[in-house]
Amino acid sequence: MSRTVPLMLELSAADPRPIVKQICDGVRRLIATGELPVGAQLPSVRGLAQQLTINPNTVAKAYGELSSEGWLDSRQGLGLFVAEPRQRYSEAERERRLGLAVQGFAAEVVGLGYPLEVVLDRVGEALAPCLERRSA
Repeated sequence: MSRTVPLMLELSAADPRPIVKQICDGVRRLIATGELPVGAQLPSVRGLAQQLTINPNTVAKAYGELSSEGWLDSRQGLGLFVAEPRQRYSEAERERRLGLAVQGFAAEVVGLGYPLEVVLDRVGEALAPCLERRSA
């Protein structure tokens, strides 16, 4: 039986995203970078809520969203585990989500005044660990 892997998530009240979204995004990132390997057991709802000092319903909602998206597998009586990678969205949905993400990112970054090369370098640095894991 696998051991529960602690989740090193940072939540911020200053972040405009809801706490549920921060948890989901953090878990997705940990899975994408390989910090949470396939088969790793996540903390219980109550355990993570206690660790993050938030309401257990918030963690349950985030875990439910991640499970419905295929990031996590629920095993009756055992808990939640990182799921095997698979195609989570249709091609049209993937394209739609990419477009929304790029538009949102561009809207946030354009006002910062960085040259395009600097922005692209930073994006490449942020994505490299995730993309290297996918091709390995």
